[in-house]
Amino acid sequence: MALFSKKDKYIRINPNRSVREKPQAKPEVPDELFSQCPGCKHTIYQKDLGSERICPYCSYTFRISAQERLALTIDMGTFKELFTGIESKDPLHFPGYQKKLATMREKTGLDEAVVTGTAFIKGQTVALGIMDSNFIMASMGTVVGEKITRLFEYATVEKLPVVLFTASGGARMQEGIMSLMQMAKISAAVKRHSNAGLFYLTILTDPTTGGVTASFAMEGDVILAEPQSLVGFAGRRVIENTVRENLPEDFQKAEFLLEHGFVDAIVKRRDLPDTIASLVRLHGGGPR
Repeated sequence: MALFSKKDKYIRINPNRSVREKPQAKPEVPDELFSQCPGCKHTIYQKDLGSERICPYCSYTFRISAQERLALTIDMGTFKELFTGIESKDPLHFPGYQKKLATMREKTGLDEAVVTGTAFIKGQTVALGIMDSNFIMASMGTVVGEKITRLFEYATVEKLPVVLFTASGGARMQEGIMSLMQMAKISAAVKRHSNAGLFYLTILTDPTTGGVTASFAMEGDVILAEPQSLVGFAGRRVIENTVRENLPEDFQKAEFLLEHGFVDAIVKRRDLPDTIASLVRLHGGGPR
């Protein structure tokens, strides 16, 4: 007992504090408060990117969602979405695929990797498609192919120009050959739209690759691209290993494609609505 009494002289006990109480945690910085620019590597405060999501240091154009694209491009309140509620039948019964789709729907608020509908852009009526890389990297499965095909078929009947923002990692591996079939399916619909004398405008955004590039992304009557967008079919390392050569640093960038005649113009994001409207008007426009 004497031993414990002696130790009490050197230990101050707070009866109101639990012995298991942890020290107060340090304040934490909220996630996604800052971004690193892939172009110049600067760390940027999110608010400094603005609604257009453009780096204030090097003008790198960040990837944006379909909802953000709509807000920046169309006349407010004019978008009417078409072809919703179509779901993949999971033709290969790929393990975990249905769960992944459900997760993506909840996370993005989209039913698939492309949004389709009609809208006014600076007063011009268009059939509009926007691919969203937040949904399984905007990979092209059967539903993406079906929605884009229906958009072209609808535009052909209604005599509307088609404006399509492309972004994709290519065909969706979980659907195998069924995803690859969409290349021909959409291309056939593009051809029927063209035979009707109607205008098709493609805007390539970062990244547009794989089977999407190998088909409808490069079939537009006019092909625009956002600055520094990655556009190509196979990956850089695959090509270098095949041709046994080192490729230029800007290989597969929009600027490289413009120089070599694959793109008609590179247009800054803020200028796209006016440019789209001018091209649509020049090529006959769409009924109001």
